[in-house]
Amino acid sequence: MIFSAPNLAWLILILPALVVFLRAAGRKKRKTEALFADSPLWERIRQGVSDSRRKIRDPLLVAVTGLLVFALLQPRWGYDWQDITRRGIDLVVVVDTSRSMLADDVPPSRLARARRILEDLARRGRGDRLGLVAFAGSAFTICPLTLDRGAFRMFVNDLSTETIPRGGTNIAAGIRRAIETFETEDDSHRAILLISDGENLEGDYRAAAREAKERGITIFAIGIGTPQGSPIRVETSEGMTYIRDRDDNIVVSRLDETTLQEIALVTGGAYHREDSGRELDAIYRDRIARMDDRELEETRRRIYRHRYQLPLALAVFLLAADSLLGDRKARPGKSRLKKLLPSGLRRRIENEN
Repeated sequence: MIFSAPNLAWLILILPALVVFLRAAGRKKRKTEALFADSPLWERIRQGVSDSRRKIRDPLLVAVTGLLVFALLQPRWGYDWQDITRRGIDLVVVVDTSRSMLADDVPPSRLARARRILEDLARRGRGDRLGLVAFAGSAFTICPLTLDRGAFRMFVNDLSTETIPRGGTNIAAGIRRAIETFETEDDSHRAILLISDGENLEGDYRAAAREAKERGITIFAIGIGTPQGSPIRVETSEGMTYIRDRDDNIVVSRLDETTLQEIALVTGGAYHREDSGRELDAIYRDRIARMDDRELEETRRRIYRHRYQLPLALAVFLLAADSLLGDRKARPGKSRLKKLLPSGLRRRIENEN
């Protein structure tokens, strides 16, 4: 048995609270009755009331409440097998993890913004396989192509400027590593999403972009940062400080949009600067989602049957029984069953008795 709404499990606490309330209400009611009249007089007043029926009403109310809570949890048991086919493309994300991504011209930092974009990507419903490559002075495949969005998000959360030990910025190495990450040579079903500030200190990114184009891979780029840039703050043993060049001048890192635009243009992709938070929407909805997809996986999945109708129906039945039960004692010859009979038949039964 599984539950579709386990987040409502706290409603179970209503049951002990209801029991405590009913007991307290019963004690208060008995005290009030004792003040109203003495025992002999009260017994005469209550001679038409059924004590046994009144005693079962509180447990009945608790049972109905428990059944309603059980129904709200949406229990499911028993299952059917369903064939699931996932279609999509292979998308490898190439993320810049060099120290320039620590710049805070887009708060809280460029790298934090990049992680936010990837979290948004992982939440999308399309069945694409996602892979993750990190690069700085070199590049490494952090997450191979997978349909498991949870695993992808786990690797995204671990991204930092310590992910790649070698310093520097080599966009070409990141692109080439992404090309190697693809498992097939199937054209039109593969794309690269490059997220960087565009600063390139080594490697021929133009040659890497042309190589991607020759293999039928489209590169989409998102630039993070501002053209004005900002200093890069790093933490050292002496505290926070700014990165300086050989002449002891503070290094200012700036967004290089020209590089990223050129890479996207070579492969027929698109470039957007991260600004409003909707850049991924523009690229994904208008370009990536329209690429030719293919069957990535076919599996069988258990589909559990909803059974909330059973406790709900039982709760309704108990409520109906409670309303028919009443508090009064049944008088001889005046049972509820007899009241349902035609008047002529009822008189005949009464005469025979």
